[in-house]
Amino acid sequence: MPKRKTVPSAVGHYLLGVLFAVGALGLLYFLPPIHRRLAWRLDALETAWRMRNVVAAPPPTPRAAFSPPAFIAATATPTPTPTPSPTAAATDRLFLTFTPTSTFTPTPTPTPIPAKVVLKPPAWESQDWNNCGPATLAMYLRWWGWKGDQYDIDAVVKPKRADRNVNVEELAGYVNTRVKGLTLIYRVGGTIPLLKKIIASGMPVMIEEGMHFEHAYWRGDDHWGAHYLLLTGYDDETAEFISQDSFRGPNRRVHYSEVTALWEPFNHVYILVFPPRQAPILKRVLGAEWDERANREHALAKSEEEVKQHPKDPFAWFNLGTNLLYFEKYADAAAAYDRALEIGLPQRFLRYQFGPFIAYFRTGRIQDLLSLTDYALKITPNSEEAHLWRGWAYVRLGRKREAIAGFRTALKYRPGYPDALYALRYLGVAP
Repeated sequence: MPKRKTVPSAVGHYLLGVLFAVGALGLLYFLPPIHRRLAWRLDALETAWRMRNVVAAPPPTPRAAFSPPAFIAATATPTPTPTPSPTAAATDRLFLTFTPTSTFTPTPTPTPIPAKVVLKPPAWESQDWNNCGPATLAMYLRWWGWKGDQYDIDAVVKPKRADRNVNVEELAGYVNTRVKGLTLIYRVGGTIPLLKKIIASGMPVMIEEGMHFEHAYWRGDDHWGAHYLLLTGYDDETAEFISQDSFRGPNRRVHYSEVTALWEPFNHVYILVFPPRQAPILKRVLGAEWDERANREHALAKSEEEVKQHPKDPFAWFNLGTNLLYFEKYADAAAAYDRALEIGLPQRFLRYQFGPFIAYFRTGRIQDLLSLTDYALKITPNSEEAHLWRGWAYVRLGRKREAIAGFRTALKYRPGYPDALYALRYLGVAP
């Protein structure tokens, strides 16, 4: 009987050693300190590989072209309030049909604020991968004496580390349900003078803005992304804010003009975290802006004026759409979003803002919704919001199986995602 061939012991030991080394490296990779340093690099490589044959053009323009209303050309007369024809297509309707229920009047400042205010900053925290929101919020909470860090916030709002976006609503939900003794509110349509007044009242203020990456992640990358900043001071002599920047470092000075320009893509949103004792002070500082509806009325009027003055500014049109969306003016919002897309938005824009998904769904423009979510998922495949709204598009089309798959995929990328859980319950299926 012939002898059975065996692997020489030395070779076998070598292979076992290699397998052991690979396994050990794998285990080391998932140790938090190492994982935090390497995971984003692997993700960058994966993104570059995935996008290697894709020229990431700006988001597609909807099939129905938008025609700007005639009032845009008029600058010397008040903005009219036209009544659209009942037979007009949704994208041809004029959008200035909203009549505020109350008139916004700014509250005058009783006394001039100081020309310079510098608050003691909180301990600075360097953000983890795609984590400026939780890191900046952690610094803000720490300013009030909170003892946690960005990873405490992550566990709730960003259970998957690869999640590239944490929006303002998610941050508000965390504070208002998890942090005892503090409240988070946010308003839109902010101004530089208002930011200064808030700081002069004795508390920091947080904003969301655009930024530009130093390195390209794919061929044709426009380098644009979103970022949060905590402002802890200002200086009128140099026209600068003092910012706590989780990406670039502490106590960075940022010119007022730079803040104004980068802030616009996010509807000039400002975020306030405060204890109950600070509420009366903030009410006096914000005046009519303290009331959320009055704030949105003011922001809508402001965005109408901005598109009138700058009709080729896509961010002005996008903000107009978002402010109209708040008042459930879906067709008018969709028309404004059409114009923003027609002019051109940054490639990653739909990673951070989802108003067009809602407006197109509500107006029955399902093919445009599918087209836009398809684009968004090419840029950000793990966007739970894009998967969610793609699922709702399939619901409208009666394609239940694909809708369920979309909602479950959203849950895969954002475990516990309330909107996806609701969608599955709506369809009568388990997660």
